[in-house]
Amino acid sequence: MSVSRETLTQTYFPKKGPELARYAELLETVAVERGIIGPSEGPKVWERHIENCVPITTLFTEGATVGDVGSGAGLPGIIIALARPDLKITLIEPLQRRVDFLNEVIAELGLEVTVHRGKAKSLTKPFHYVTARAVAPLARLIPSTWHLVRPNGALLAIKGESAAAELSESILPKGATARIIELNIGELPVSRIAEVIKAG
Repeated sequence: MSVSRETLTQTYFPKKGPELARYAELLETVAVERGIIGPSEGPKVWERHIENCVPITTLFTEGATVGDVGSGAGLPGIIIALARPDLKITLIEPLQRRVDFLNEVIAELGLEVTVHRGKAKSLTKPFHYVTARAVAPLARLIPSTWHLVRPNGALLAIKGESAAAELSESILPKGATARIIELNIGELPVSRIAEVIKAG
């Protein structure tokens, strides 16, 4: 059973309810029209995308910096920004049409979020947390984003049921520790997040 949108909004987006609703609308219309998300995804925006991104918003320490790699339509980066206005978020996306969409969303929703056009390797500034969703298997994602994780920081990758298998096939950087976090939040589907922590 899907959680009610009203409950979800009141619980996790208490200060940004109207903005969340508008973002969902933009995903269902503009993002589909421009091919940023697939044509069949429009009706599933809440269940498949927004609900999938909510659990990760509970994992960040207050005031942390977050780099969202391969941000695409802003999932999870925009969702994190709406749920956690205390965080300093940079959306990292190489494709110009997606960058344009992200900038339009940020302007319309009045968010203080930075967009960087480019791949992860084009950035050198490290973050407390690096997030990713549907970007690459962990075996590729970890080495391609590791330079963006500060000492004592973490890579947080939203994964599906294959999370543990992906992690077992990955070679961890020296000194890194990793685990799969399973979050059961309210009526939301279970969320699996691969956490890879960099040594201090």
